[in-house]
Amino acid sequence: MIVPMKKVSIIVQIKDSFSVVKFLSKMGVLHVTHQNLPKGKEITELKIKISLANQVMGILGIFKTQRVKKEIVNWEDLAKQVVDSKKRLEELEESAITFLERIREWEKWGDFNLDQIQDLAKKGIFIRLYQLPLKMVQRSKARGQRLQDLPEEVVLKVVHVSGGIAYCVAISKEKIKIPFKEIQLPEMSLGKMKARLKEDMEMTEIVKKELMEYGGYKDSLFEIMESLEKQLEFFEAVKGMGEEGQFLYLVGYAPYYSVNKLTEASKKEGWGVVIDDPSKEDLVPTLIQNPRWISIINPVLRFIGAFPGYGELDISLCFLTFLSIFFGILIGDLGYGLIYFILTIFLQRKFNHQVADKSIFYLFYLLSSCAMIWGLLTATFFGTTKIISPLVPALTESKNVQLFCFYLGVVHLTIGHLWQATLKLPGLKALADIGWILILWSGLFLAKVLILGYSFPVFGEWFAIIGGLLIIFFTNPEKNILKGISNGLGAFLLNVVNSFVDIVSYIRLFAVGLASVAVADSFNKMALDVGFSSLTAGLIASLLIFVGHGLNIVVGPIAVLVHGVRLNMLEFGNHADIKWGGFVYKPFKE
Repeated sequence: MIVPMKKVSIIVQIKDSFSVVKFLSKMGVLHVTHQNLPKGKEITELKIKISLANQVMGILGIFKTQRVKKEIVNWEDLAKQVVDSKKRLEELEESAITFLERIREWEKWGDFNLDQIQDLAKKGIFIRLYQLPLKMVQRSKARGQRLQDLPEEVVLKVVHVSGGIAYCVAISKEKIKIPFKEIQLPEMSLGKMKARLKEDMEMTEIVKKELMEYGGYKDSLFEIMESLEKQLEFFEAVKGMGEEGQFLYLVGYAPYYSVNKLTEASKKEGWGVVIDDPSKEDLVPTLIQNPRWISIINPVLRFIGAFPGYGELDISLCFLTFLSIFFGILIGDLGYGLIYFILTIFLQRKFNHQVADKSIFYLFYLLSSCAMIWGLLTATFFGTTKIISPLVPALTESKNVQLFCFYLGVVHLTIGHLWQATLKLPGLKALADIGWILILWSGLFLAKVLILGYSFPVFGEWFAIIGGLLIIFFTNPEKNILKGISNGLGAFLLNVVNSFVDIVSYIRLFAVGLASVAVADSFNKMALDVGFSSLTAGLIASLLIFVGHGLNIVVGPIAVLVHGVRLNMLEFGNHADIKWGGFVYKPFKE
């Protein structure tokens, strides 16, 4: 249920701005909305500190360390040390990459001593490096001749051959340039490059160890960051208040059941308070409160980051019900469901004390059970249908499963329109949603004809005609009948094809579930072909089974997120007129 909200405006004197905000933070019931852009020295400084703390948390999160909490004396000094160490680490890693590239480049030439080359140049012996086409060098050597354009006083020595290129050293008593590609000597010899690379690698390990030791401060730093964020929230609430003469006013939203607390507080503290229902123009936060057994769907909604708007529907129960069915069909295997169930038990026992919201565990118990139930209905156990007998033999036929998916889809979308029709009663617009329901069912009959080869029922035609007329006449009934009809006709033409496509979209449940079974069955057959006649064959067959089923077990939940969540959010959301543009009610509190 989406909890009804009240718009609360609190009026105080300028001198009481800090005290009223502090009092409200202790109450923790008001979702504050800023009337002015919060700005000021305190806000700027806090944002800089939070940014620094976030940066440090991000750096320390990269390095694995033991979770031994260390107390921080001066967190800003620590943060600067961490940031400096990270910069130093990046510089060392970049330097190492550069030296590695240079070493690979100069290893072809061999090691050399730059000081000796310079001493020889002072004594009149000049050494230069050149790259020549290998064919040219080989041709001249075969003929026993010098290279063309190579002066007599130049001695040429090939030191390396690679990729059709001859790497040559030219020695002469004068500065003579020859018409080939010259390679400039580096600033550092190959030996020094390797020594420098070794130093950088050793220093890199030292800096990494320093950063790992800093990791012990993560918990303390996280507490400091939370404190800074609360301070920022406090100052933004103060600076974001509206001003009118000698008075300030703070506006926010609170659940209807907490209004009495605010009224009593206003009398006690001497505030002025105005409590009203939100208007259509107000941006109202959404607070969803459901029984615990329905709230197990909340982790999914939080994960996808979507939330219904305040004036929209709470589809938590519907989302949970159909996602469970979709999970069962998409996974569709008794063995996989059993593994998910056992894995959930293991994870709950291991991490139960670390997870504040336990609903994620109960959600996976439900989803795993649905996968097991569908596996029992279709007799699917680790990709094979030969071990157990199906509880519903009809579901072992592909055509029947496709038909089930179509009916499941049309029922799902019908619920969305029925919900909308109920909300619009007693208005005439509710008839348009009834029309869309008729169009959906006529679309189902059409899908059965086009995809499954059934005949189109006579009453299906009447569904389409009556549904179309209801949509055209009652989508937007106005005093100007022609304008209302034109609006309805436009809505019908724009969405009638989409409705049919949305129904057909539910066949993805069958297709993905079938693909999962096909993959498992293929690996089972490969394993049986290899056999278990010897130790080697047994190991290979076991590996095939492990890889094949492991792939399905890992990819399965991803398929549910892609397809199961999409059908709930997109197809159903469109028909239930849910825009998912809401934001979570977050009361201002200590």
